[in-house]
Amino acid sequence: MRADRLVSLVLLLRQRGRLSAAALARELEVSTRTVLRDVEALSAAGVPVYAERGRHGGYALLPGFRTELAGLNHDEALALLVAGSRRGAQAFGLGSALASAMLKVVDALPESYRDTAADAARRLLIDPETDLLSRRVVATEEVPDAVATEIRRAVFAGRKLRIHYAAADQAPKWRTVDPIGLVTVRGQGYLLATRSGADRTYRLARVLAAEALDEAAQRPDGIDLDRAWQERSTRFRTGGDQVAVLVRVNPARRADLAGTALAVRAEETDADGWLRLEVTFQDARHAEWALWQLTTDAEALAPQWLRTSLRDRAAAIAARYGTSP
Repeated sequence: MRADRLVSLVLLLRQRGRLSAAALARELEVSTRTVLRDVEALSAAGVPVYAERGRHGGYALLPGFRTELAGLNHDEALALLVAGSRRGAQAFGLGSALASAMLKVVDALPESYRDTAADAARRLLIDPETDLLSRRVVATEEVPDAVATEIRRAVFAGRKLRIHYAAADQAPKWRTVDPIGLVTVRGQGYLLATRSGADRTYRLARVLAAEALDEAAQRPDGIDLDRAWQERSTRFRTGGDQVAVLVRVNPARRADLAGTALAVRAEETDADGWLRLEVTFQDARHAEWALWQLTTDAEALAPQWLRTSLRDRAAAIAARYGTSP
């Protein structure tokens, strides 16, 4: 790990020129004391890094210095393969590896291309934190590096995996599973596995600890991960404590309703132009939340408990704002 960090430090100085210890610490996600020790180690190894004092000082390399240490390690190459979305790399615990790999990619470019590539990169923004309406995108869930590393090791080596998993509304338990693959959806990472031969899907952010075992996993040699994910998604949508709701909705908000529901089972148009849909939600809380977002552009017709719940919530809001603060 330290060798990769030293290479990243050199590449940062090559590509950005003089940088302060604080700036290097931020980029490398370490303390300034670690940066100082790394600089000393580089100097002892013959890398011409020197310090400039003063308000605008920092560390720099002697002009013309070039290193041939741009080879990608395993995690960096893997990070580039999932780099279609930076959130995807982060969901699998590969965020720092992606940053390191991109430094090496830029350094490997011919000097004549380096400036134009850097300028082009500044003109592309992928997955910003907010959309045009200033709504924050769902944040990528953080997975501790040690946990993510063990999970990846078990998946790629085909070994059984022992995880300490905190399922929703349950106390954490240790489980031994046969890992099949990893999936990231909108910044959330999932482990597809089997347990005692039955399909299981685990949310990576709920894995508190993980240990790759020496025993070989029981799983087929080949896997169509996209198909496996689609099958599990279908089972998820059609199982559990799902709620069927009959709702009238303004046609302009139909896409919003369909986007939050698990499925649209039936649809027809009323005489006034509004749409009457039969939709399913994951549970009662999901149904109430989805209909509340649509305000007066939708009306739950059935079941009655949902109408009552929405009415009571609206009455409580009206009472809160019925008097001056």
